[in-house]
Parts: sequence; C-alpha cells; structure tokens
Amino acid sequence: MPKEFKFRGKTVEELRKMDLTEFAKLLDSRKRRSLMRGLTDAQKDLLEGIRKGKEYIKTHARDMVILPEMVGSKIGIHNGQDFVEVEIKPEMIGKFLGEFAETRKSVDHSAPGLGATRTSKHVPLK
Repeated sequence: MPKEFKFRGKTVEELRKMDLTEFAKLLDSRKRRSLMRGLTDAQKDLLEGIRKGKEYIKTHARDMVILPEMVGSKIGIHNGQDFVEVEIKPEMIGKFLGEFAETRKSVDHSAPGLGATRTSKHVPLK
C-alpha cells in the first residue's frame, strides 16, 4: 500500500480546506512572500481556469506557486519556445511551475566541423 502524501504534516484534503493565508504559512519565506503580495493577472487567470474545471490550461506564469487545488490538473507551462504539458501531483505542492518546464536543452557535441583548427580536431588516444 503506498504511503499517503503529507505536506508539513497535512494531507492534501486538509490543505485544500485551508485558505490562501493559512497555506502560505506552511511555505518557505520566498514563496510565502510571493503569495502574500497577491497574485498577478496571469496567475489569477490560471486559477480561474482550474476552478472552472478545464482539462488543459496553457500559461506563461512560471512564477506561480503550486497550490493544493491544482493537484490533478494538466497545465501547459511555457518554456520560452513551446508549452510543456505537466500533470500536477501532490509532491509538487509548494514549488514553482517553472521548475517543471526546463528552458534549456542538453547539447550533444559531435565531431569538429569545417573550419575547425588542427588542435580542436585532435582526439587523444587514451
């Protein structure tokens, strides 16, 4: 049987019953301050879409803190080029949306190309 997820000793259902100020007290200082200053228009639009029960919502609000009411929804988070679809799980509560949409690709370098210098073409034997 899988262990029930708890965030700072509270279950997801207990967290959903809390209002925003009570939940903010459970977060670390940076995220707490972000929530207590108020939500931006993009963040408000995102929350409205989730509350309406939309299946998939696209957003540019990478700085939105993941709230308990978001659990179970699918969100398209913009990474600068396209939208990365992310399903919100209980383990993500209290993190920023941007943490789940990488903005940089990993680069695999191949052999040196045309115009490369002699030293850059050197391949060590060992």
